[in-house]
Amino acid sequence: MIIPRAEISSNVRSTIEASSITGLLGPRQCGKTTLARELAGEQKATYFDLEDPEDQARLENPKLTLAPLKGLVVLDEIQRRPDLLPMLRVLADRRPLPSRFLLLGSASPDLMKNASESLAGRIQFVDMSGFNLSEVGTDHQNQLWLRGGFPPSFLAGDDAASLGWRESFVRTFLERDLSLLGFRMPPETMRRFWTMVAHHHGQIWSGSEIGSSLGISHHTARRYLDALVGSYMVRQLQPWFQNVGKRVVKSPKAYLRDSGMLHALLNVPDLSALQAHPKLGASWEGFALEQIVTWAGERNAFFWATHGGAELDLLVHAKGKRWGFEFKYQDAPKMTKSLHTALADLQLEHAWVIYPGTAAYALHEKVDCLGLREIASIKPLIA
Repeated sequence: MIIPRAEISSNVRSTIEASSITGLLGPRQCGKTTLARELAGEQKATYFDLEDPEDQARLENPKLTLAPLKGLVVLDEIQRRPDLLPMLRVLADRRPLPSRFLLLGSASPDLMKNASESLAGRIQFVDMSGFNLSEVGTDHQNQLWLRGGFPPSFLAGDDAASLGWRESFVRTFLERDLSLLGFRMPPETMRRFWTMVAHHHGQIWSGSEIGSSLGISHHTARRYLDALVGSYMVRQLQPWFQNVGKRVVKSPKAYLRDSGMLHALLNVPDLSALQAHPKLGASWEGFALEQIVTWAGERNAFFWATHGGAELDLLVHAKGKRWGFEFKYQDAPKMTKSLHTALADLQLEHAWVIYPGTAAYALHEKVDCLGLREIASIKPLIA
């Protein structure tokens, strides 16, 4: 099964044309290398895999190697060679520009800091994740929800093989990848922490509560969470602050970005087990939310909650307006008091309740119930 990734491919192509250096960032195994090799095959390009000893040897004297090259130059796993960034600045300033650079990497503190400082004004970043619903098609919605969007997991021969791949990924990520990204923490403690975050998926972040459960300080819990956020495993959804005469929640929510990883950490092997699991509703919320944030943009996405109990799962700012989303794993969701409050207090242009069904119907003059399969119909409003 071949999954075309037209939208992210187009985005990367446009960025390469507009910028002398493009940074394509995302978690390991999400498809960055496959995409880059496809782009490299379309034009004159030179490819360096910085995990390959032969390519590492080719770059022992990087300026002599890179300066004569023309066309597109791809540097995969750039976090392994942050020392290349200052030299790339010099090469990016040449006029006329003989080559453009595509840097692939997983986020790390050193990479982001060095890239921002060394390549300021010369680099544009594109974030990439695993497959989303628009790519795999709505007929595969449940498979994507259960297995997540990492290509080897989604495309596995059966659910057991998919779960086996994800369990192996978790082990490798904890034992090798985190340290390569510059994060230093004991793998076993980090596994327990990651599992604890999975059990709190979609809830308000409380470092003190999770830290006390694991016997670590809230400062250490915060550092562990930052590592998972920085490596694209966890999304922090920030609260929206507005003076509306109510006491609002000011701590972020934490979601595992990939539903398949959530289910692996919760030991959910198949759809039947998921539908009987106490985290079913939270899993659906995170999965549906991620589909929308993917094209609405992380910087435009918030949640809203008051200490009085009113809340909105997702608030999107787009085109000068505010749009609201609630996520319900129910057969026929109804209008709620919270939605009435959110409409009034946040002055929403419109809101949707996203559920797993297929029928679309109005709940209010400004609220519609919509199946996740149909969310592409509202993309033009907020993307």
